[in-house]
Order: sequence, then C-alpha cells, then structure tokens
Amino acid sequence: MSDPKKLFIRTYGCQMNVYDSERMAEALGADGYVETDSPDDADMILLNTCHIREKAAEKVYSELGRYKGLKADKPNLKIGVAGCVAQAEGQEIMRRQPIVDLVVGPQTYHRLPAMMKSVDKGEKALDTDFPEEDKFEHLPKRPLPQRNPTAFLTVQEGCDKFCAFCVVPYTRGAEVSRPADRILREARDLVERGVKEITLLGQNVNAYHGAGPDGDYTLAQLIWALNDVDGLERIRFTTSHPNDMDDALIAAHGDCEKLMPYLHLPVQSGSDHILKRMNRSHTAESYLRLIERIRVARPDILISGDFIVGFPEESDQDFEDTMSLIREVQYGQAFSFKYSTRPGTPAAERAQVDPDVASERLHRLQTLITDQQRAVQDAMVGREVGVLFEKPGRLEGQMVGKSDHLHAVYVTGDDIAKGDLRRVRIIESGPNSLGGELID
Repeated sequence: MSDPKKLFIRTYGCQMNVYDSERMAEALGADGYVETDSPDDADMILLNTCHIREKAAEKVYSELGRYKGLKADKPNLKIGVAGCVAQAEGQEIMRRQPIVDLVVGPQTYHRLPAMMKSVDKGEKALDTDFPEEDKFEHLPKRPLPQRNPTAFLTVQEGCDKFCAFCVVPYTRGAEVSRPADRILREARDLVERGVKEITLLGQNVNAYHGAGPDGDYTLAQLIWALNDVDGLERIRFTTSHPNDMDDALIAAHGDCEKLMPYLHLPVQSGSDHILKRMNRSHTAESYLRLIERIRVARPDILISGDFIVGFPEESDQDFEDTMSLIREVQYGQAFSFKYSTRPGTPAAERAQVDPDVASERLHRLQTLITDQQRAVQDAMVGREVGVLFEKPGRLEGQMVGKSDHLHAVYVTGDDIAKGDLRRVRIIESGPNSLGGELID
C-alpha cells in the first residue's frame, strides 16, 4: 500500500473558516489525504483565506511567495487557495503566483476531489461559482475520531445586510440557511463521536430561516430542537446581527437549558451618524434597549461585541459616543479594529480618518475594553461554573476548558479527562483566564 498523501491547511480568520477547513480536510481525506502540521512535509498546501482583515490579499500573496522555494524543491507539490480571498481574486491569484495550482471559493469546496483530479493531470483548476446545489450534501460524513469535545456547525451562510465596510455579501453571497433536519442529523453524528458542545455558525446566524417540518425554522426553533438531542450538553451561536434578535431568541437565553450565557452581538459604533453611514440599520439606542431585554431574560449573560474605530468621517464626538456605549454595556469580551478599506465597498471611496488619530482612538477603546473584561473576570472569583475540559494545560496535571461564559479555566487534578463536564469553583483571575478547583 502506498503512503498517504499529506495535506497542510493554513486557516485565516473567523470560526466559519475553521469549520470550512475541517470540511475541506474531510473532502480531501476521502481522496487519500491525511493532515500534517508542517508545509515542509506536505504533498498539498491549501490556504483557506479570509477577506475581513487589513490587506488580506497581500498577506496571502506574501505567504505564497514563501512557498516558491519549496515548490522548486518538490515539483509535485500542489498549492491551492480557498476562501474569501480566492473568491475575490479568482484567476488573478494564478496570474500573480504561477505556483498556485488550484483556486476554490467558499461555496464550492465540496468539488475539491474533482478539482484535484484535474490538478493531478497537470492542469490548473479554478472554481468560484455560487452553485445551486447544497455543498454540505456533497461532503463526506464527518469521520471518527473527533479531536475535541467541541465542534463548529455551519447553519447559515452569506449576508444580505450590505454594511458599507464589508465584503461578505460579495465573497459569500446572499443569505442561505441549511434545512433543519440536515443540521440535526449532523449534530447527532457529532455527538456520537464524542462532541458535547456545538457552536452554530453563520455570517448572520440569527437570520437563520432553514426549512423545517412545518415551515421555516427560526434560530430559536433550531436551538430548541438541538436542546432535545441526547448527549449534547451545550449550545452556542455566532455571529449575530442586532436587527435579527427576535423575541423568541431572547426568550431562549432565559429558558433553554443548554444554551450558554454568552452572546456575541456586534454593534460596530456607538454613533448614530456613523451607524447610518455604515448602513447598519439600527441605532445606538435600539442596541442598548436590546441589551437590556437580553439581560432581563438572562441576567448573568456575558456580552461580547465588535468595534470599528476610525471609520470614514468619524469625528471626535462620534468616537466619544462609542466610548459612552461601551461604558453603558460593560462588555465581557470584544474585538476591535482600526478601519481599513475593502476595494469595492462603499466606504472605500470616502474620506479617510487620519491613521494616527485612528490608532490613538483604538488604543483608548481597547484599554477600556480590557478594563471591563478584567472586571468581569475578577467578579467570577468565588462563583461555581460548569467547565468542559478540552486539553492539557501548560503545567503538570493541569487541564484547561471553557466555562459557561466562554472563559478559559485552568484546573489541576488527577481525575480530569478531556471531554469531562465538571463543576468548578473559580479561585483566581488572570489576565486572560481563570483558575479553579473541582467541587465534584
């Protein structure tokens, strides 16, 4: 029997890309590939790209440039680019980097095995279509073993919001939701393989409207159906849009036993002027009232958010409005970025904020967020939480897992195994994690 072919995947960006990389590895696994941790050992290198961060395409080209020598030494090495940069750049990737054999968009990676047959014959392969067929139905069943007790599960893709700063509608397409029965089937398969926590993924996951047995399911209905899956202990979802947080989903946070007390709900700015220019279709006040309602339903919920600083035309007052909103919400976690242009988006053509001003604002905002995050973590000391253990820690006998609120928790104990869901008392708060002791 010949040795298996080795696949190295570099994943950029969001959790959805992590899920996509897993599925691409599974698709190629059916074609005889096994994953390796080093590009030097690989028979195929696949870059699964993201277009959200600044200069995303140039970073991909830079990475490809580092593989020129490797390709020269191993002429049979195959190199592919997948994901949103692949969708946006298409044929240009092969023109600028002739070492690339394959370019595939995020909606067509189920066709990878067929594309590899062309590549193996010495041909270039390009597929950035938005096909009508459901790619998930063409992917192989997720194989044993699962590496972790947690898993991502994509339920919705694409976006119809057209925020002025975002390329997702152009690279991922319009909003599409998977049928509920197929999601439940995949969830049960994951649980059979040892998964205890599932995070539902979508560009606008709370806009989910997949076909169900009696009409379209909302995300709340899907969560309640997953709540009945035996062996599934925890449910999370990300990323949400404020406009799609309906009453049923808010109520689920208070009533659904397996839905964890954590919500990532990006606002992007606290200025109504900037929100309008972003085409966000909500106001700072409507966002704040929404947070109030969510906290009434689940008082202990941890709120996470996203912020863009230095958006075109952002004034000092606009920025101060954002800081005021952050102080009112009290975030437990947040992701914040300095605005960078995305070609083809409306905001790219507008007057830009001075980069030094934007950097100073970002520093102030991140300092405030860090203080809030630390305060939330410090308040956990003395509390009892559930922790799902995922892997060994850095110290002897130490295991690390995630709390109900998605905090990393380190515990030392001889009887803790990967996949255990245990009660833990928090005894210490560190910069980015908590320390605890078992109480059961």
